[in-house]
Amino acid sequence: MRLTIFGSGYVGLVTGACMAEMGNHVVCVDIDRTKIDRLNAGEIPIYEPGLAAYVERNAEAGRLEFTTDVQKGVDHGLFQFISVGTPPDEDGSADLKHVLAVARSIGGHMSDYRIVVDKSTVPVGTADKVRAEIQGELRRRGTNLEFDVVSNPEFLKEGAAIADFMKPDRIIIGTDNPRTTELLRALYEPFNRNHDRVISMDIRSAELTKYAANAMLATKISFMNELANLAERFGADIENVRVGIGSDPRIGYHFIYPGVGYGGSCFPKDVRALAKSAADSGYEARLLDAVEAVNNRQKHRLFDKIGEHFDGDLDGRTIALWGLSFKPGTDDMREAPSRTLMEALWQAGAGVRAYDPEAMQEARRLYPEQDRFELCDTAYGVLEGADALAIVTEWQEFRSPDFDTLKQKLAAPVIFDGRNLYDPEMLRALGLTYYAIGRGNVADPARSGWDRRSTDKIAS
Repeated sequence: MRLTIFGSGYVGLVTGACMAEMGNHVVCVDIDRTKIDRLNAGEIPIYEPGLAAYVERNAEAGRLEFTTDVQKGVDHGLFQFISVGTPPDEDGSADLKHVLAVARSIGGHMSDYRIVVDKSTVPVGTADKVRAEIQGELRRRGTNLEFDVVSNPEFLKEGAAIADFMKPDRIIIGTDNPRTTELLRALYEPFNRNHDRVISMDIRSAELTKYAANAMLATKISFMNELANLAERFGADIENVRVGIGSDPRIGYHFIYPGVGYGGSCFPKDVRALAKSAADSGYEARLLDAVEAVNNRQKHRLFDKIGEHFDGDLDGRTIALWGLSFKPGTDDMREAPSRTLMEALWQAGAGVRAYDPEAMQEARRLYPEQDRFELCDTAYGVLEGADALAIVTEWQEFRSPDFDTLKQKLAAPVIFDGRNLYDPEMLRALGLTYYAIGRGNVADPARSGWDRRSTDKIAS
């Protein structure tokens, strides 16, 4: 099939590459000439495992093209995917200016029947606005052409987007035309062969489904962080609690890991946008407001622990930081907990020495003039002479470090673990002071009940 994708950012590029991988002829349109030039030169502007190979293979085969030519894009595809950004506005609502601009472009250039697919995450009612913009352009041109607008939200996890698209859990299709539903089914047939993953519904329900999914996952994270904060006060270990409640199939183990809050381009933006949509409809969504408030507070937990440990005296100290991206498998630092921690440390007069496997370039772009910020090429390189280590992102290479080397390099053997990667008792036995999230009292070496000989066996 022939399809056009407006927007060559995260969602658009993954969608285009995966659709082309199945033999479709895809044209990606973007107004950013620099981005298009980079893509045509074989450069991928984002980090996503496996994406570069998909883009390269399908571009070479002629199935994936990149252009700034809107007319070419509208002429090319029966399916016109809108995959542009919907950044948060000042009041928390989703900014639809890019979505509606694409709709006007389609209406201004189309000459035949088109199916316009909202792939961007948008508030309920956006399809109506897209339809009105296209219809307005057609009227302005004095043309009467048939078209349909569809809601087909994406459910891609950063770091696993290729797998999510190629083997989806579900394919949501929101339409008001049975013929359009069948055409979308045919487009997604290659991704739907094992069993039927297509769930068809009305357009507004499809739009709400995307927001509801992200809000539900964000709620689980914030609720678990709330329990973690209680566990610290009660002297309980939240990791034991997590296993205990996760064994209940009604709850499950997914998204109940305590930490330093969620970030990224989806959860924060979508929770706020849904709460704003609720307020605009005259409903106070108290739970959504609480999810957001708990998450904002949780992002400060490591800084609070660091401040308490040093009795509020952080001026002139250096904190080593492992992890900058908001989650493993991506270089995305949008609303990342690392940014909250670093900015608080700088304000308190401390310096930060950081390492991340993928997000170093993005960190340089975000903080080009911060003189108390140093990036190192290795995880152990950040430790030299630092007053403490803070762990913010749970990259695999941080899960089993050489603790003896860590102790030797740090000025003081102190770890602030925002992702609960290690066993507190083992770190006590190794002579490390260890602060985690929701794991009872601080793991102080003086209170260790761990047999050091068992640790030596692990080391050997």
